[in-house]
Amino acid sequence: MIKNREAEIKKALAYEAKRKEERPVTSDFQKRLENLKIAGHKFFRNKLSGVGLAVVVLIILAAAFAPYITPYPAHAGAYVDFAHSNNPPSAQFLLGTDNMGRDILTRIIFSFRGALYMTVVVLAISVPVGVFLGILGGYLKGTLVDTIIMRITDVFLSVPALLLALAVASVLKPNLTNAMIAVTLMWWPWYTRLVYGMATSCRNENFVISAELMGASKAHIIFKEILPNCLSAVFTKMALDVGWVILIGATLSYVGLGEQPPTPSLGQMVSDGARYMPDSWWMTIFPSIAIIIIILGFNFMGDGIGDMLSKGDGKDA
Repeated sequence: MIKNREAEIKKALAYEAKRKEERPVTSDFQKRLENLKIAGHKFFRNKLSGVGLAVVVLIILAAAFAPYITPYPAHAGAYVDFAHSNNPPSAQFLLGTDNMGRDILTRIIFSFRGALYMTVVVLAISVPVGVFLGILGGYLKGTLVDTIIMRITDVFLSVPALLLALAVASVLKPNLTNAMIAVTLMWWPWYTRLVYGMATSCRNENFVISAELMGASKAHIIFKEILPNCLSAVFTKMALDVGWVILIGATLSYVGLGEQPPTPSLGQMVSDGARYMPDSWWMTIFPSIAIIIIILGFNFMGDGIGDMLSKGDGKDA
């Protein structure tokens, strides 16, 4: 009996120890699951956010599988078929053809690739640069470093963004790479200005002061204390910026400073089609509609991300 009792006690103790070990994991998982549900509710609370997400997903999938889903993949390159030039929309060519006889639907879908690639590169460079300079200037406010960073930022912001991009792109050789350089130069200061104000406020918060009193390094304070408090605003702005980067890229292509023929780009397609208006209206109208859909899709999704990252439980209507 005693041995059985000892065995039962050991078994009970082992079970209790195991339950205590598993409790934090389960609790943490449940907390994350609840946070995910709240974030999803806040995102889809606005129906347009869901529409925007669907549009963005379709655009990305279309760009990724363009060679397999387009009716005439060869039309995305240096293809010429004057027998079908300037054909209106029909069963054979759903959105019509251009002056070279190329299918407009095919070229629109392939143009998504360059637009998305440009957006990823521009934001991948401008966001880290802008955020780092903004945090550094905000945390070191009142120092020479702060003065240099913000004076340079103010110089870039004093010039209209599109004018700056056009000026830089016109100096460089017209191609996609130089267009990305031009747009990046005009984009990073906006993140610097955004994060600078937030970092300036954070430097006077108790958690930063406590870290300083405990002897934390400047790098620790910048990246571990201040940066996490800026990420929500940065992610929201990134989502909203995607459509505008694509629009600026299309504008550069429209004036011949972006992606060069025969590679398709939305701006260049609009420009080429303008010469045949109003007779061949489809050459301009459909690429223009594609640009509008892209911008609205990313903006709607960006609004949803902003709601998702905002404070609150997300249970209000």
